[in-house]
Amino acid sequence: MFNKEIDFIKKLYHNKSIINLHEPAFLGNEKEYLNNCIDSTFVSYLGEYVTYFEKMIAEFVGVDHAVAFVNGTSALHIALKVAGVGASEEVITQSLSFVATANAIKYTGADPVFVDVDLASLGMSSESLRNWLAQNTYKEEINNLEENKNQTRCFNKSTKKRISAIIPMHTFGFPCDIEEIVKIGVEFNIPVIEDSAEALGSFIGDKHLGIYGKAGVLSFNGNKTITTGGGGMLITNDAYFAERAKHLSTTAKVAHPWEFVHNEVGYNYRMPNINAAIGVAQMEKISEILKNKKETAESYYNHFNNTEVECYFGNSNMNPNYWLNTIKFENESLRTRFLTETNANGIKTRPIWNLLSELPMYQGCQRGELINSNILEKTLVNLPSGFRS
Repeated sequence: MFNKEIDFIKKLYHNKSIINLHEPAFLGNEKEYLNNCIDSTFVSYLGEYVTYFEKMIAEFVGVDHAVAFVNGTSALHIALKVAGVGASEEVITQSLSFVATANAIKYTGADPVFVDVDLASLGMSSESLRNWLAQNTYKEEINNLEENKNQTRCFNKSTKKRISAIIPMHTFGFPCDIEEIVKIGVEFNIPVIEDSAEALGSFIGDKHLGIYGKAGVLSFNGNKTITTGGGGMLITNDAYFAERAKHLSTTAKVAHPWEFVHNEVGYNYRMPNINAAIGVAQMEKISEILKNKKETAESYYNHFNNTEVECYFGNSNMNPNYWLNTIKFENESLRTRFLTETNANGIKTRPIWNLLSELPMYQGCQRGELINSNILEKTLVNLPSGFRS
């Protein structure tokens, strides 16, 4: 049934016998920088490549501060901690997301609350977010003892727990309605932390994703747009936020010439220099990688245009990184048949994740109506999207 699509994808990737969903591309100085790192003996989190990689990312995305982590999940965990999320609180996120989004919330002792996504952007629906907050929360003045002033906090009517953060996720690098979500966060006095793990190189106009809210996180896992093997980055324009994140991620160690002084519970989350060395080489080729990925996305869009299969591409003001090219079928049966036929022919297509709200550990969490999420879970497919040589 899908022979035409199978032939097209095989030709796109030069008839490779196995076409993976997203392979890393090593195009430049990775081996040289790794050798330099080994020769220096600085292979852990102390080393010049970590500092340089942080600087490169900050300059590329347009922020004042970037803090390197061992992975995107740890960066999100610390971002929530610095934002003030604590045990017995709640964080609003989307059910259609990778499991790490909800896991990072649970690491803080808080519980996720799931709202719906937009069909167009695949990211958090600002309408669903506003409706849930309007129907299920109330505001209360709370005295902040540290600052000696009252602050308005948002609480869940049914659980009486504070809503302490909102985490929208930019699914597959496509921008969600982040500007409106941040406005809603301001209105309800809830900080927004962007899960932009998949969005390095994605912009709205000329503004990079991950810098609209209080902070954002990036991922450099082996399957991302660029990779450090394993790695993540917290990005922010808030100097205090960055300082706290770096302190907590470095086992809360207080600087001293020789003593081991730790002033609070910290985490061993800093990116090793050996990973950052790969990241520096990858960032030197970021423009070439993004150009290549956009050309692949255009090929897919032209192939599926005017067919019954919808191909996600973005609008004139949306500049995604096309991390994973995505198509939508009319129903689950067609989606499953496409997955079956392509994988049988060595093309590693994949469905989107199972809804987080349906996973065993999150089934008891509060949720809004997830109409769009349920549709997309059954109809989306990711196509091979790696660098084409």
